[in-house]
Amino acid sequence: MLGRIRRRALAQQIPAPPPAAQPACPLCGRPIPEGHGDAHHLVPKSEGGTVTVQLHRMCHRQIHALIPERELAREYASIAALLRHPGVARYVQWVSNKPADMRERTRKSVGVRARG
Repeated sequence: MLGRIRRRALAQQIPAPPPAAQPACPLCGRPIPEGHGDAHHLVPKSEGGTVTVQLHRMCHRQIHALIPERELAREYASIAALLRHPGVARYVQWVSNKPADMRERTRKSVGVRARG
């Protein structure tokens, strides 16, 4: 037998609040699931940067695999500038229709490996 308060609560069936919206990756536009995000310094910390943006971990790794830190600081210190980089643009085009929780191995480009 249910009490008066429980009967009222069941009768009203208050809907649960909607889940909090996941932030979107500014690079690829896909939602960032919990545990799949990284803070990216637009200007690397080693170059004096402090401003960060939240990106997919995969997107973040791809940026650092393609572009050396000094070049990031000089030429690619914004999302718009990153999207103009040919390698990043090609990556974003490829990843934009993939599932948000996808994980893929990232390999450093030859240019980044040669620079150290």
